[in-house]
Amino acid sequence: MPASPNMPTPSRWLPLLLAVAIFMQMLDATILNTALPQIAKDLNESPLNMQSAVIVYTLTVALLIPLSGYLVDRYGTKKIFFGAVGLFVFGSLLCASAVNLPMLVLARMVQGLGGSMLVPVPRLTILRVYDKSRLLNAINYAVMPALIGPVLGPLAGGYLVEYASWHWIFLLNVPIGVLGLVIGWRIMPDIRGDKTSLDVGGFLLFAGAACSLTLAVEIVSHTGVSLFPALLASGGAALMWLYCRHAQSVAEPIYAGHLFKVRTFRLGLFGNLFSRLGISSVPFLLPLMFQVAFGLGASLSGWLIAPIALASLLIKPAVKPLMARFGYRKVLIWNTRILGILMILLALPDPNTPVAVWAVLLLTLGACNSIQFSAMNTLTLADLRPYQTGSGNSLMAVNQQLAISLGIAVGALMLQAWRKSDIGQSDLHWAFRLTFIGIGIITFAAGFIFSRLHISDGRNLTVRSQK
Repeated sequence: MPASPNMPTPSRWLPLLLAVAIFMQMLDATILNTALPQIAKDLNESPLNMQSAVIVYTLTVALLIPLSGYLVDRYGTKKIFFGAVGLFVFGSLLCASAVNLPMLVLARMVQGLGGSMLVPVPRLTILRVYDKSRLLNAINYAVMPALIGPVLGPLAGGYLVEYASWHWIFLLNVPIGVLGLVIGWRIMPDIRGDKTSLDVGGFLLFAGAACSLTLAVEIVSHTGVSLFPALLASGGAALMWLYCRHAQSVAEPIYAGHLFKVRTFRLGLFGNLFSRLGISSVPFLLPLMFQVAFGLGASLSGWLIAPIALASLLIKPAVKPLMARFGYRKVLIWNTRILGILMILLALPDPNTPVAVWAVLLLTLGACNSIQFSAMNTLTLADLRPYQTGSGNSLMAVNQQLAISLGIAVGALMLQAWRKSDIGQSDLHWAFRLTFIGIGIITFAAGFIFSRLHISDGRNLTVRSQK
């Protein structure tokens, strides 16, 4: 919404605050994967059992994102932002002091409490105080760190682990957080809104469903198929069904049921979820394979992972022309299939494969990732009415975080299953190979969801981009 007479005049440095928040979150999200083998060694855990430290953070963020708008409206942007940064920094200190995996998981949950508000609050502030004529430039400036953070994350994680200690990947958040607090104290306006009620019942049903489904997959990866995870999965499905019924019976549900009547939103959301299962597994599985199966150092592992994020950054200018030339339906169908094939190709190289081969493969994978994310996200929101965009954007963000959690859980589940087989016990690399083939097949199959799009879907977006 544009700035109104009741809104404070926005500081020209306000986008810098969002930039710091995004950088801190994206750096933390990508720096951990490279360090997991060394953390596991210090905590006397198997490196192949560390996925819970990653899953719990993304799951916590996903569940609490819907609360950000309500909390800002009720308590104001300044208090919520300071609380978010404080919780994130405090959680980082707890992570650095963890002496076992359960303590690290709990600390990551505290981090997630702060991380869930870290980006939405300054973004919401910018949307409320900036005029539409200045909004695009402000957002573009602020999101640049989201592209740079994933490039630096694997490299910083690798070098910190190899030449200092893994504790520094969390301690690094402290000075960045302090910088955010200093900037926020000077320039963050204190804005409240009109929405002071919350659909508590809907929130609890949705959160319970998401937790149950994710935990069911996570527990299976540790204990194998048993009655308890089956009950969890069934309970999660039942809670999701109850939420769908609930959303149709209340005036202001946390996620409106009419969103799913919009075909492009419905297909975009499900395509987003299933295609991200494989995409989210790769950054978790590759560093493990490089360090545990190949015996490479953490810093070299970081360099090998960095091309994925670098290609995502470099390909951005080509995304709009690509959509205009081929259309969203064709691009999403074939790009999803190409992603699946590329993940299967990750099973082919061995420890003696030249670095150049890995660089080409992972650069191509990163470019396709970027095309996929841009196309899915824009198409998902393309046909929503103005009164639906807030709820739809929030649900899409939650869906993305849940897909990351589920993707890592599914990848870990496959890896554990193959590791316990005769093939995996004799050669760990083959367990990774078969896992990459599995997630590649899942990703390839997600292309069939996008085949239900119409050839004209998204055409209004490409027409607007050419004007």
